[in-house]
This record gives sequence, structure tokens and C-alpha cells, in this order.
Amino acid sequence: MPTPKNWQKSSFSGGADGNNCVELSAAQHAIHLRESDDPSTELVTTHTSLARLLHGIRSGALGSA
Repeated sequence: MPTPKNWQKSSFSGGADGNNCVELSAAQHAIHLRESDDPSTELVTTHTSLARLLHGIRSGALGSA
């Protein structure tokens, strides 16, 4: 799977140019995630799986640590 070219920083990264954020790139059938301080390591998932994870986080359905 080729590495995407259009990465977006998380809105929670503070807008600085430092390497302290999560970046995302959306493709037709996949979402690519990486941490800016280690761009060679990517997590690839589907739109549906990421949406379910975010819903679980927002709703508190994942429980507490």
C-alpha cells in the first residue's frame, strides 16, 4: 500500500510546526494515521472502524483505564 502524500495535523496539535501531533491522510478505502515524530510508522484502518472507535471514545463506551 503506497504512503499517502496529503497529511493533515490534528486540530489538537496547537498549530506549531513541532513534532508533537497526530497526522491523518484519507484515501478512498483507508485512513492512514501517524505520529509526526515517527512518520515512518503508520496505522492503516477503514473509515468505519475509525468512526466506531471515535464514537466509543466520545460516548465513554470504552470504559475507564
